Order: sequence, then C-alpha cells, then structure tokens
Amino acid sequence: MSKKVLVISTSLREGGNSDTLAEFFIQGAQEAGNTVEKVTLYDKTIGFCRGCLSCLKTHRCVIRDDGDTIVQKMLTADVLAFSTPIYYYGMCGQMKTLLDRANPLYSADYRFRDIYLLAAAAEEDEHTADGAVTGITGWIDCFEKARLAGTVFAGGVTDVGDIQNHPALQKAREMGRKLSGGVRNKF
Repeated sequence: MSKKVLVISTSLREGGNSDTLAEFFIQGAQEAGNTVEKVTLYDKTIGFCRGCLSCLKTHRCVIRDDGDTIVQKMLTADVLAFSTPIYYYGMCGQMKTLLDRANPLYSADYRFRDIYLLAAAAEEDEHTADGAVTGITGWIDCFEKARLAGTVFAGGVTDVGDIQNHPALQKAREMGRKLSGGVRNKF
C-alpha cells in the first residue's frame, strides 16, 4: 500500500551529508511505490515557538512563516523522516525549532504513524546520535499513535561529500524500501 512520505532535511548545508542520507531514503521509498515529498530547511524561515498555546485550539501556529507551512504538511503525511547533522551530540537547532513549532499537531488528527531519524556526524562512535534519538523520542512520545520506526547513523563524515560510499547510505535506502512493513528498522 502506497504511503505519503514527508522527508524533512534539517541541515543548513545544501547537499550536506545528512541531506545525502535523506536522498537515499527517498530513493528507497520511491522504489517501494510511495509518494515522497522532501522539504529542506536551508532556505526556510522558521521562528521560535512563542509558547502561547493558541495552536492547541486552532491547530495552526499564530506565526505565519515556513514553519507553519511545514507543520501542515506533517499533519497529512503517513510517514515522517527527519535528517539532521549531529551538533554537540544532539539534533541540529533547526530541527529542534521545527519540532517545537509542531505543537499544533498535538491536539490534531495527525496521520503519521512511523517516524525515521537519519543522522550524520564527524564523530564515529556508535553512540554519537543517542542525544538526537532521545530528543526525537521525547517529541514522538507526545503522539500516542506514532513511533520511532528506525534510525540510520553515518559517523566519520565532516565535509560535504564525505558520506559518499558510506555504508549508511545503503542502509537508508533499504529503510526507505521497507516503509510499508510493520517492523522497526535500526541500522
């Protein structure tokens, strides 16, 4: 069954390593027959959440910028995939800001169930992405119908293009191919 997949590339480096992971995930998802839309944050304006909580009643943010537009796309997606560079052992600030701005989804009839995390970092240690996984899991825990369905981490990549031929690329592609399955994927 075809799914509507929204991939959000949060890096501010166009064509960066985490963005490349997103592209491989997209290839796999499309090969499996899914409809995929990619949103990049490098060219977007996303203000900080004001904490007014108006969105819980209106299901829309009072700030009308790219963040509001992206959150509306998240609402109707079956699958969400976030790609992020790892900064200081956590998700990048742009991703955290977007997640904060997704508060209107909390009380809405959102469609997404499976959420994926694709991460890249200069550090190679397998635990480098643990902070990002904890952060996204904390966000997901607020959505009782959603789950973290899989993660891919590419370590040892710093400069744009370092990720070429990294085994994580094929893991991301394979994860995208398996979207319709109900099995958690951790690579």
